[in-house]
Amino acid sequence: MHQNSPVERLIWIDGVLSPWQQATVHVLSHSLQRGSLVFDYMSVRETPRGPGVFRMDLHVARMLRSCELMGLPIGLGQEEIGRAIVETVRANPGATAVKASAYFASVEVDVVPMNPRVTVAIAAYDPQRDIIDRLPGEPPELKRSIRLWLEKKAHQRRDDIVSPQAKVSANYASSMTAKALAQQQGFDEILLVDEDDHVAEGPTTNVFMVDARGGLITPPETNVLRGVTRQSIIELAKADGIDVREDVVTPDQLFEASEIFLTGTTAGVLPVESLDGQAVGEICPGPVAKTLYKHIRRVESGEEPAFEHWLTYVNEQSEV
Repeated sequence: MHQNSPVERLIWIDGVLSPWQQATVHVLSHSLQRGSLVFDYMSVRETPRGPGVFRMDLHVARMLRSCELMGLPIGLGQEEIGRAIVETVRANPGATAVKASAYFASVEVDVVPMNPRVTVAIAAYDPQRDIIDRLPGEPPELKRSIRLWLEKKAHQRRDDIVSPQAKVSANYASSMTAKALAQQQGFDEILLVDEDDHVAEGPTTNVFMVDARGGLITPPETNVLRGVTRQSIIELAKADGIDVREDVVTPDQLFEASEIFLTGTTAGVLPVESLDGQAVGEICPGPVAKTLYKHIRRVESGEEPAFEHWLTYVNEQSEV
């Protein structure tokens, strides 16, 4: 299948497919200057029935909820955004991801924009090959396991400032700084704690641990982003007969875990080999992470009839 270069890719903006290089926004736009852009990110997988968008309905619903939480009066509904995503994926062969954004494109001075119009943009592309600002050479290989740092100082964002349920660009600023510092010390990723010093989540991931009994635990959704992959792993674990529960996780519990892994659209199921330099469990990846990794990959590839409804097959949707 032909794979577009970044210049050839098309981005859907308010109903029009525009060339990649022309999909721009002013440097003084409210979205850039105030961090008010809401977004969601979903995967596209090749299946025997053609490209399939993984759990598109949940991603779009979360995006609309984020707009509601942030006060963005988006003018499109669930079905309209869904049709636009299908159209965009069709127009971009070889895409492996979709990023949908809603933002105030107008140039604004005040914190609250005078122009309430919200622009919606949808990009379907391959992040590993289409990012034009990457250094020359082959795309970097995705890590199969990571070294994790538990960030104790940069506390998880508080819901009385910006809700952790809102997938808005401003929510990622503090974790960006904390993760950069951790990477300078040789770690791959960080976990944040909440204001009660309980384990929360990574900047773009949720966390699961396996206790000594083999049970799977993840922090409750109260103070974390309601990750679509997180929800999928909970459902798949139950289907596999794995005991799974949402419960408060303390740092001490995490250090005693037999397995730790992160989940996310990009991460999938990503095993943790060490936490603050201390090895996690006896082997990495552990048996639970292996089982769930294989299961979700089968589902994403359209090989699990029981979960086939999680995929939106773009070539089988009615014309938009």
